[in-house]
Amino acid sequence: MKRLQIKTAQNVNINFTLANIGHRLLAFVIDNVIKFGYLYLAVELFNFRMFEGVSGLDNWSIRALDVILFLPITFYSLYTEILLEGQTLGKRILKIKVINEDGFKPTITDYTIRWFLRMVDFNLFILLYVYISSLGIKNQEVWFVVLFVFGKMIGFFLILFTHKNQRFGDLIANTVVINLKDDVKFSETILETISAKYIPTYPNVIRLSDNDVRIIKDTFTSAKKFNDYKTLIKLRSKIQDVTEIKSVHKSDTEFLDTVLKDYNYYTQDM
Repeated sequence: MKRLQIKTAQNVNINFTLANIGHRLLAFVIDNVIKFGYLYLAVELFNFRMFEGVSGLDNWSIRALDVILFLPITFYSLYTEILLEGQTLGKRILKIKVINEDGFKPTITDYTIRWFLRMVDFNLFILLYVYISSLGIKNQEVWFVVLFVFGKMIGFFLILFTHKNQRFGDLIANTVVINLKDDVKFSETILETISAKYIPTYPNVIRLSDNDVRIIKDTFTSAKKFNDYKTLIKLRSKIQDVTEIKSVHKSDTEFLDTVLKDYNYYTQDM
């Protein structure tokens, strides 16, 4: 699985798992089932011609009412991502979410750009089909099928082959889609194995939050793996500044390992 690494203002790296093509394709299918379901109900219940017998309505007014019935489909991905903070109904079911490349919540402008550029990612065939129809070419049904498939595949191949699994709308809006599923291993959580007889050293670790400890553990594990002593020093200094702890250990590795165990000791029953 591809991962997105973001460096915070404190020079600490945070990793996100990018949603793969399978998750995004399935979310896309679910969203389209919802839209087609709405369209079917609209046709069956409202019958699109129900307004033709209403006195005082001309053809333009009737067509305008028809257009209104299509608005929920047209703007579906835009308003759902804004209201559900980066998720359509399909994305929520698959537990994936749109975020900014810097790790923040996208703006309404970002969501609008992603929605508008679906025209390129998934609906380019509409524009090409209109052009071919104007030329009076024979076998237009065949061309419609070919262009429909081709148009839908543009976004698919962009997600498949771009470095951050981004379609064209993501590239322009500087957004990515991440996986929210909590399928990490025990070693990737903030949990530490401590014995029943464990005696803590630093009570002030309770000033840290779960998120602080997660970042500390991720950074500590990575730095220890690559013998990155500079990062270990920075991490130790940052913890001491926040918690006002004075290290009694000879090495940064021992200090950081003790901080993680102490945090688990003091919070395991909270």
